[in-house]
Amino acid sequence: MIRYIISNIMMFVCVLTVSGQTIDSTEVHELSDVEVVGKRRFSPIQASAPIQALDTKGFERLGLADLSEAVKQFAGVSLQDYGGIGGLKTVSVRSLGAKHTAVSYDGVTISDAQGGQVDISRFSLDDVEQVSLSIGQADDIFQTARMYASAGALSIRTRTPQFEEGQTFHLQGKVRAGSFGLCNPSLRYEQRITDNYALSLQGDWTRADGQYPFTFTNGNLVSHEKRKNSDINSWRTELNLFADWQRAGQLRLKGYWFDSERGLPGSIILYNDYHTERLENRNGFVQANYENQLAPKFDLKAQTKFDYGWTRYRDFHSQYIGGVQTDVYTQREYYVSATGLYRPTEGFSLSLAEDFFVNTLDATTPKCPFPTRYTTLTALAAQYKDERWTATASLLGTYITETLEIGDAADDRRRLSPAASLSYLVWPAQHLRLRASYKDIFRTPTFDDLYYDRIGNKDLASEKATQYNLGATWNHAFPALALEYVSLTVDGYYNHVRDKIVAIPTMFIWKMMNMGRVNIFGLDANLAATFRLPLDMALGLNVSYTWQHATDRTERGSKIYGDQIPYTAEHAGNVSATLETRWVNLGWTLTAVGDRYALAQNIPENLIPGYTEQQLTANRTFRFGKCQLRLQAEIVNLCDKTYDVIRYYPMPGRSFRTSVQVSY
Repeated sequence: MIRYIISNIMMFVCVLTVSGQTIDSTEVHELSDVEVVGKRRFSPIQASAPIQALDTKGFERLGLADLSEAVKQFAGVSLQDYGGIGGLKTVSVRSLGAKHTAVSYDGVTISDAQGGQVDISRFSLDDVEQVSLSIGQADDIFQTARMYASAGALSIRTRTPQFEEGQTFHLQGKVRAGSFGLCNPSLRYEQRITDNYALSLQGDWTRADGQYPFTFTNGNLVSHEKRKNSDINSWRTELNLFADWQRAGQLRLKGYWFDSERGLPGSIILYNDYHTERLENRNGFVQANYENQLAPKFDLKAQTKFDYGWTRYRDFHSQYIGGVQTDVYTQREYYVSATGLYRPTEGFSLSLAEDFFVNTLDATTPKCPFPTRYTTLTALAAQYKDERWTATASLLGTYITETLEIGDAADDRRRLSPAASLSYLVWPAQHLRLRASYKDIFRTPTFDDLYYDRIGNKDLASEKATQYNLGATWNHAFPALALEYVSLTVDGYYNHVRDKIVAIPTMFIWKMMNMGRVNIFGLDANLAATFRLPLDMALGLNVSYTWQHATDRTERGSKIYGDQIPYTAEHAGNVSATLETRWVNLGWTLTAVGDRYALAQNIPENLIPGYTEQQLTANRTFRFGKCQLRLQAEIVNLCDKTYDVIRYYPMPGRSFRTSVQVSY
């Protein structure tokens, strides 16, 4: 730091000395400042632990409309979808469950202390720049301690305004419409305030009746029905302020608000299509992210956030007093984080991250104890990296304590969680790299697991998971074959889950217990290729495949011992192809999921048949001076397949979407 200050003082003195001299017969020209703007190229191939990513160009090529469609492209992911445009959608990685998956939004983790699962349908893809999924120990050690505290992390990064010379604002409007009453207008505005400040404002509204037809089969009985109480009306808005103070660092402030009112269509029951449950969600947060290079070898990152979540559930039925049952839940979170990155020598770096957050829950349900949870996370990580080796190790320390207004709280929790990853470039000419990673992690029981009326169990232990991964990555180019780029990643893994939290029937009621053990063997493979064709055309191909053998190992001799765990397909995959031409861009996606079981016992009565779903898209962009017009049309579920992701929650058949986007 002192050397940096002295060098600047000496430079300033030299400038004064030169300016005081007389220069004869020499013409002096003052050059204007030149700003170089660039983005670091993201390379999942070089990562020492599995990571997959999609950016804006990928969204546009494939015609993806929401975040869940993007997540489906990743290998090893199970998307739990309750059907319809407004259906809840959660992400599970490698059969570990959605509660083991962290979801971060611009670097800050989103939490749900009540249920432990994040509904990704509340985020718009229109404002997203990149979506990435990391599994196990990530190479990025300059992150919050909370990002270490999960088996996998889905990271969402939103757009940052980029202005060219002479530009002061950007304006983008979009309208999407489609089957089942879908109407989704959105507007984004970006403004350069000064050379150091900019802001962006984005908002969108979604409305759909969700009354899609489906076929219900029960034995020999086949009936054609229409989904009811599946409507949604939601509003989402986001405001960002960007400050670049050069040597004083960068600051990003974000305000987010989501408001939705939707119907819960419920499961399909024979001779009963009466569904009147309604769900209202209001979620808002304010977060700040500050980064600065305090010295040539030391970087600092600080974050803070306040999160507010309000949920009202209503069930209209004559069995309730007054004809309706109403439950209201309110969550709040207060969060602060600081991370330091130190680089003592070239190729070697150390980081220390400290997070502290408080979660509260208020509810109108009977016997709500009004819990408050205090969590401290400390993560110490080290990394060595050169042209061929990347080695990363981390240790996460967790301390959790809780208080209740009514009753006795759960015991304090303390745990150390180690992780390590290693990558080696075996064949530089062919970019062949081997990698291995290990992580021991756990998830804390949620407020519902511990304190939900009658079934909660405050004596629950944390659910633990150990992850092992061994893989290889390769990428190359073959210009003679018009193959601009080809990459292949293959990862084999083993996960062991113990003290799994499950609901077990007791004498009179169900009770949450630590009764589960699961062994998960799997294989993820990804192939990507880009071909250059005549007439300025390009063909892109992406293939992902997942094999998972996830079996119950709780009690030898039981009816479910050795059976595949519920909602885990042994085989699943995704194929996508895009053709870019001067006239129109075409995209095709095929998603295939094998047979699954709705319950733990693998018997025919519990079988959910596998399915395939195809999607076609066509788009064209026109330019008129400073304006850009983009037209897109999509056919979803091309072959009109009838299938369930969750049993008795039928998914929509064939549907159509169109969108018009204007940018200035």
